[in-house]
Amino acid sequence: MDGAGKEGRRGLLAAFGAYALWGILPVYWRALHGVGAPEILCHRILWSVVVLAGVLGATRRGGEVREIFRRPRVAALLVCSGVTIGANWLLFIWAVNSGRILESSLGYYINPLVNVVFGVLFLRERLRPLQALAVGCAFLGVALEVGRYGSLPWVALGLASTFGLYGLLRKLAPVEAAPGLFVETLYLAPLSLGYLVFLGLTGGQAFGPADPGRSLLLAGAGLVTSVPLLLFGFGARRISLCTLGLAQYISPTLTFALGVWAYGETFSPGRGQTLAFVLGALVLYTADALRQAGRERALQS
Repeated sequence: MDGAGKEGRRGLLAAFGAYALWGILPVYWRALHGVGAPEILCHRILWSVVVLAGVLGATRRGGEVREIFRRPRVAALLVCSGVTIGANWLLFIWAVNSGRILESSLGYYINPLVNVVFGVLFLRERLRPLQALAVGCAFLGVALEVGRYGSLPWVALGLASTFGLYGLLRKLAPVEAAPGLFVETLYLAPLSLGYLVFLGLTGGQAFGPADPGRSLLLAGAGLVTSVPLLLFGFGARRISLCTLGLAQYISPTLTFALGVWAYGETFSPGRGQTLAFVLGALVLYTADALRQAGRERALQS
């Protein structure tokens, strides 16, 4: 078996595994229904610090973390990206446990198009014709939603924009995924710990011996955060960016399926029309990405 081919297959499996785990993550948060979203978020942050510290220590990558703190600009960018991903996690957990899983999935379908818009606005990238058409198609879908319900799908737009901004900040901060997330969560850890101490002092803490199963789930939040990220990092280095871009649709598709078939959320005809516009936009976006990848391969050959 060809070594490069074997590595590519391992990378593909890892990337698919990461997106599949992200797609079924609502099941985990729903198991914590009844615990406030801020408390779940704080446990997610603190236990992620513990898990990632163990992984980085075991793989002897502590030097990468120290190097981040020697570079003030990178460290400052990770403060901003940490706040952004924290906001994204909080909104997602709240949405899942508030019966808004379908709107959450819509947010992650929109996210690639938000990335394109942010590239134009902040990185001075130019929209290719198909990209412009894709963004316009998604905009029409959101406009339909506003016209039908009289309000913005703010959960979807909030998730798409915070995750898009996170991606932009991480693009500007040249650090690997695991050390970067460790530093981001480390910055958020003091505030998270303070909030949990406050809950403990006021009798509102869900973590404790009174409910060991729930406490185990809260502690496991670090694993369900770190494992997909590590799989993604492994896969991203071994497969093409185009393949990785196609794989990202696994996550919102699984989340959407869970919302409809596992949790019985109503999928109205109006929401179906909005989703149709967004999926149409993604078809155009994907076609453009495939064509661009083909051109780059032709130039390299």
